[in-house]
Amino acid sequence: DRLNINSQIEHLQSKYVGTGHADTIKHEWATNQYRDSLASFAGHNCLLSYMSVAENECKARVKLNLLEKMLQPCGPPPEKEEL
Repeated sequence: DRLNINSQIEHLQSKYVGTGHADTIKHEWATNQYRDSLASFAGHNCLLSYMSVAENECKARVKLNLLEKMLQPCGPPPEKEEL
């Protein structure tokens, strides 16, 4: 039963990018969370309208800004240590 649960978890982790794995570092996890949030803001018209009113910009400009933030939402990745 435990082997079945582990295989299901591994299958879900390979299928969905944001679920992470044993080697996921903090930066990767934070980047996935941030990108998911930005995609949600850009994809929901009501949230996009609210943000455009708050920023006094048109919806297209706010959506463009959100999409540009998705490139490196948490800054550049940390350098990998060599063993």
